Amino acid sequence: MSRCSWAASEPCLSYHDTEWGVPVFDERLLFEMLTLEGAQAGLSWETVLKKREGYRKAFCDFDLERVAQLTGEDVERLMLDPGIIRNRAKILSTINNANRILELRDAGKGFSDLVWEFVGGSPIVGNWESSSQIPAQTDASVRMSKRLLNLGFKFVGPTICYAFMQAAGLVNDHVADCFRFRLD
Repeated sequence: MSRCSWAASEPCLSYHDTEWGVPVFDERLLFEMLTLEGAQAGLSWETVLKKREGYRKAFCDFDLERVAQLTGEDVERLMLDPGIIRNRAKILSTINNANRILELRDAGKGFSDLVWEFVGGSPIVGNWESSSQIPAQTDASVRMSKRLLNLGFKFVGPTICYAFMQAAGLVNDHVADCFRFRLD
């Protein structure tokens, strides 16, 4: 069975086969994906996936209201948690981003609606022969990054936004011969 080249071993293999590139509209899951993509900055995706359950435990299964209420004391506790990447800026960004999503909701705009605007409401399908052709960022991810930064989000540069778009299925970047290319 042919797969994208980055999905060579666990846990990437299972993630690729079941989640990556599948359209997500659920706000909690989108928040989780944005958090994990931000956590990946400077690290391998395998490292982040191995800590995914630790993130779910540390960040209240990504319950926005609970994460938004985490305190400085909680941040200090999380800095000692080996189940996550212990980077203060990344921990603080998770709490910050939960608050920004709640602000959007309070203003009558869902986070899902916001991010899906950048692809016109339906996934952009790449037609790549090899992984080397897949860009690290696109005009859409640059626009998303600028918008999220203007709204006060953190760890949302254009490359992180593009990885998020791929993970959440806003973009289908499975290579053409990958068995997951046709997700329908």
